[in-house]
Amino acid sequence: MILRDKLRSLLVRLYARRVEGHLDHAQVPKHIGVIMDGNRRWAKAAGSTTAQGHRAGADKIEEFLGWCSETDVEVVTLWLLSTDNFDRPQEELVPLLGIIEDVVRDLAADGRWRLHHVGAMDLLPAGMQSTLKEAEEATAHVDGILVNVAIGYGGRQEIADAVRSMLLDAHERGVSLEELAEAVDIDMIGRHLYTKAQPDPDLVIRTSGEQRLSGFMLWQTAHSEYYFCEAYWPAFRKVDFLRALRDYAARHRRFGS
Repeated sequence: MILRDKLRSLLVRLYARRVEGHLDHAQVPKHIGVIMDGNRRWAKAAGSTTAQGHRAGADKIEEFLGWCSETDVEVVTLWLLSTDNFDRPQEELVPLLGIIEDVVRDLAADGRWRLHHVGAMDLLPAGMQSTLKEAEEATAHVDGILVNVAIGYGGRQEIADAVRSMLLDAHERGVSLEELAEAVDIDMIGRHLYTKAQPDPDLVIRTSGEQRLSGFMLWQTAHSEYYFCEAYWPAFRKVDFLRALRDYAARHRRFGS
């Protein structure tokens, strides 16, 4: 059994090296969004606890960002906690929040990534809010991948917050409702999103075999490509990542034309 596992692992590494060797870096997506799904199912299959599943998923993040760095990806959005996740039982939610806070601290301490929070900050515990603000400030100077940590994030919530921000901004500038209605357009709303001034995702990867967005970046993914992978997030391998990039490069993006 051990020999067979070692042989399988060797073959996977050799295959990954082959795929990587044929990868055209000019065709690599510049912004990748990741719906990191399957921590709990991975834990159940492994006979582990839910908290151990979330911890295994957290441990995968730095490895994943390393793969992105090797392939010239510039922006990564990691969906760590949705607004719907707040409905989970407290015995699961409280440890999960702690694990996510550790992830933010570790990424900030790494020194290779520039962190930016996307989500409804006011939904988060005060301690996590402070951690996120400190991480953004500490990494603002970093010339590496911009990592959006989507925590307390929901696509509909983001659009609602963008509209609210737009209305408040107009009010502060003394713009009437009629003038705003005349001026509002797609670009104006875009300037009030959590990801303002960032490129939209070129590719969205979702693990665990689920084939839906679940509200992930509803506005920004209008022209994104999607890649659905059967592997649970803690079991996501470099070869799976490279396959996603290869699949993306083979597509012909028409942007609605």
